[in-house]
Amino acid sequence: MKTTDQLIEDLLDLAFAEDIGDGDHTTLATIPADAMGRSKLLVKEEGILAGVDIAKKVLHRIDPSIKINVMIEDGAHVKPGDIAFTAEGPVRALLTAERTMLNIMQRMSGVATMTARYQDELKGLHTKVLDTRKTTPGMRMLEKEAVRIGGGKNHRIGLFDMILIKDNHEDFAGGLEKAVERAKEYCRENGKDLKIEVECRSLEDIQRALDCGGVDRIMFDNFTPELTKEAVKLVGGRVETESSGGITLDNLRAYGETGVDFISVGALTHSVKGLDLSFKAF
Repeated sequence: MKTTDQLIEDLLDLAFAEDIGDGDHTTLATIPADAMGRSKLLVKEEGILAGVDIAKKVLHRIDPSIKINVMIEDGAHVKPGDIAFTAEGPVRALLTAERTMLNIMQRMSGVATMTARYQDELKGLHTKVLDTRKTTPGMRMLEKEAVRIGGGKNHRIGLFDMILIKDNHEDFAGGLEKAVERAKEYCRENGKDLKIEVECRSLEDIQRALDCGGVDRIMFDNFTPELTKEAVKLVGGRVETESSGGITLDNLRAYGETGVDFISVGALTHSVKGLDLSFKAF
């Protein structure tokens, strides 16, 4: 299995291949090979900055000689006019790297900004907002990093690092109990130390999941805040709890006040507007 760093390198390979191809011909045609210059990463919209570290990777992949001076780190609250960093080096390299770097930083900063808005709604509560697997293909590691930068928590990274038994698994397996037992047996037989989470659609499902034993977290699927409060009481702290489905900024606080441990929100990554940033010569 590839490491996070390897996946990021693969992403950059693809990003450069689709953007640069056999060369940045506009830059090659208009800029002398020995031209040197400086550019600044300019913030044009209020939000949470994310992606500075990956921006350095992008620039140095194009030309390792580029000198970068970081003024604002990931996780900082930024406003229009702020300068996150400056870069100095061959002008051709700065221009060629610009769009790939901005695409990544704008996306990550948008995710971090959205996450911070959601987590701020839960201020004073122990409940944490979680991301999901509803991510941009190829950018999952960066988007989940952006969620952490914005103050949220990561759910499972993919299909490989946790067992999450959802309604379709239960239905195809012949019921909740059979699905849980098979999951526990699979872990034993394959030497896997994976947490098991079960999606429940009713209070009865929750009790059945608790009776199975070996379950680490129960997800309340499309429960109302009122029903979630009953569900949290039923679980009684025996396992972790998570709310999912139909949760927005407007009703997030009501769910948090039920005492649920986690609230998963697909909108953190699938419905995000990129933060407005630019890379300007100066």
